[in-house]
Amino acid sequence: MYNSYAINRLVMYIQKLNGIGDKEKLSSLVKKEFNLTQDRKVFYSNDFAVRFIKSKSKRMNNTVLSLSALQKYDDKPFIICVVAPDANYMILANSTFLKKISHSSQELRIDNIRGSFNGNDIMLDFASMENEPDSFQKLFAYHTGLSFQDNLERLVENTNNIVGRNLKFLVSTEDKNNILSSVDMAVRFLQSPEYIDLNNDLNSRVARIQGEIAIAAFIDNVNMRGRVIEYLITDDGSTLKDKIINALHSDSPLPTFKTEDKLGDYSKTYPSYITETDIKTKVL
Repeated sequence: MYNSYAINRLVMYIQKLNGIGDKEKLSSLVKKEFNLTQDRKVFYSNDFAVRFIKSKSKRMNNTVLSLSALQKYDDKPFIICVVAPDANYMILANSTFLKKISHSSQELRIDNIRGSFNGNDIMLDFASMENEPDSFQKLFAYHTGLSFQDNLERLVENTNNIVGRNLKFLVSTEDKNNILSSVDMAVRFLQSPEYIDLNNDLNSRVARIQGEIAIAAFIDNVNMRGRVIEYLITDDGSTLKDKIINALHSDSPLPTFKTEDKLGDYSKTYPSYITETDIKTKVL
């Protein structure tokens, strides 16, 4: 059932907070205002369910939710609220509006609901309508005409028809020798002066921002927490780093920043070694 009053009130409240730029603050305010129950990453009531995601724009590729979790809320409007720096965008993500499940879900079957969907798996246009709040009532009316089983059959077919675009990696003789010798090289490195230098370098970098790491530990979003700490450790001193530190100390929204998706988070080259360090954080 579509409760127009409840949905419109939610939409107006979230739009009133455009520019908040902080997913955790927005979700906390919405939860309190509408007395929502929280189930992991989903906030819900009898009238709707909502999942908050931080992104730079409405078009995001974040992992949203598992298909099995969506099934629990598919009988009510399931709304994704994309928290971008300048505005909050809302789209419906019920099973009717999914194109497929992520390509890693090859075990998905009618009798085996597996896998999650990403932001780019959600249709932003459906039946000549844009997926936005003004169309929610019509879109949900269309959705109620289909069962979850109907959509599951379509999603299974679409997902299992995905064909990988990358060619299989062929191991050459040189590649094979490099792979087999990598363990010995790692052992030599761990006993080298270069390793001591790298270890001291990383320890000093952590020590310089240990106070900021302690503050960042309270960021609920695991991905954001890791990215902030990674940036603070690896950046060699920039205006953006200063802005992040100021935001942490003043409990203000964090500035937009990007961490590179590379083999390692911190690169350092020596005459005999090229090192890549992957930085991991754990809240104890």
